[in-house]
Amino acid sequence: MFLKQFYLGCLAQASYMIGSEGEAAVIDPRRDVDEYLSEAEKEGLAIRHIIETHLHADFVSGHRELARSTGAKIYFGAQARARFDHVAVRDGDEVAFGNVMLRFLETPGHTLESICVVVFDRASGKEPQAVLTGDTLFIGDVGRPDLAAGGSVTSAELAGMLHDSLQKLLALPDSVAVYPAHGAGSLCGKNISSDTSSTIGQQRRFNYALQPMGREEFIRLVTADLPEAPAYFARDAALNREGPGNLSELPAPRELSPGELEKIQKAGGVVLDTRPAAQYGAGHVPGSINIGLSGQFASWAGTLLSAETPIVLVAEDPERVSEAHVRLARVGLENITGFLSGGVLAWHESGRPLARTDQISVDELARRLEAGEVEQLVDVRRPGEWNSGHIGQARHVPLHELSARLKELDSTRPVTAICAGGYRSSMATSLLERSGFEKVTNVVGGMTAWDTGPGQARLSAEAIEPRSSAAKP
Repeated sequence: MFLKQFYLGCLAQASYMIGSEGEAAVIDPRRDVDEYLSEAEKEGLAIRHIIETHLHADFVSGHRELARSTGAKIYFGAQARARFDHVAVRDGDEVAFGNVMLRFLETPGHTLESICVVVFDRASGKEPQAVLTGDTLFIGDVGRPDLAAGGSVTSAELAGMLHDSLQKLLALPDSVAVYPAHGAGSLCGKNISSDTSSTIGQQRRFNYALQPMGREEFIRLVTADLPEAPAYFARDAALNREGPGNLSELPAPRELSPGELEKIQKAGGVVLDTRPAAQYGAGHVPGSINIGLSGQFASWAGTLLSAETPIVLVAEDPERVSEAHVRLARVGLENITGFLSGGVLAWHESGRPLARTDQISVDELARRLEAGEVEQLVDVRRPGEWNSGHIGQARHVPLHELSARLKELDSTRPVTAICAGGYRSSMATSLLERSGFEKVTNVVGGMTAWDTGPGQARLSAEAIEPRSSAAKP
């Protein structure tokens, strides 16, 4: 049996290929499907089966495009009610090819249509070798039960279904390998491990949600402290049910002059600067939004941008433009009008003004705090990160809430933004600037650098003497 995991870090998303005797199945494919086609050709496999463990909300799947390219059948849980040709599977249904047999388990809870796939290699014996758990069971976590809530089903009801579904997985032998659809960083769970595989035995022992407890206690546990779901989740799930268009048929972004970019921006388009925070801070098109390609670019773009708004890209080179185009399409952002030809240098050479964002170290932040020079410090991390420790003078406004909570800040006074490392805080400064804040500053290194530098020094000092008045909130 051939089994390979394809892990996409920017979406914290895992897909799989299983093959035997010239035939293969692909499970939870991402939208750009060329890697699966190349791998199948290299291994001498024909892709005949495409399995979706559920209607993904955090990315647009490649099931339709891969099926068009290969002629493979698409399989969904019966409750998905997908609106294109597919095989609706129920508990106990099986697909066999070569020495491989795949058995479907209906495991509602994360969504109503969720399924898991138990993998048997008949050449290795009668016991299952692996289970592909989709978003039902993660490494160290379980799928959140609120994304499909609403209408006739509540989060608590879904959580109860999830509890019951997990019993099916716990009935598998401890040796069975667990392969989930997501890793750390995905918002489909609360606290997913950075590991991308495990075993049933390890999860039975270490996963907090699989410890012995009553059904009602489990429901309370998994419905507590859920992060807010990004608005694009519902859109992507609907796209996956309808069947998205071919990525290969999307037009490539066209080159735009500074004048053309300016017209699009004045007409309501968004200028998306994909460069690292330091380059963005040194000089950028005024009013542009910074989401660096180096991080979870697609997820944050889906969170902060509208699918209906025209987008103009600013990147370091044409290769980065192409990369951004694909990664935006993975979350359903397809309205890419073009890119600034020649980049920021072309904008500057056209005589148009550049905006700049102050970048400071955590040492400089500490100095300014002690001197009383920081008027507004905004921490844009998620609630769990904030609760684990923060600077006393900071105001907590999670990045995904920032645009809706701008009235809590004074646009006439300087604002300093901080996150874990400087990536999200740079996004925050760009949103603030675009909303009329004239003096914004990004803290390079963020709380990670603070906790090992000035923050640690403060803790040591406070153990001996009280905090000075200048350092009080």
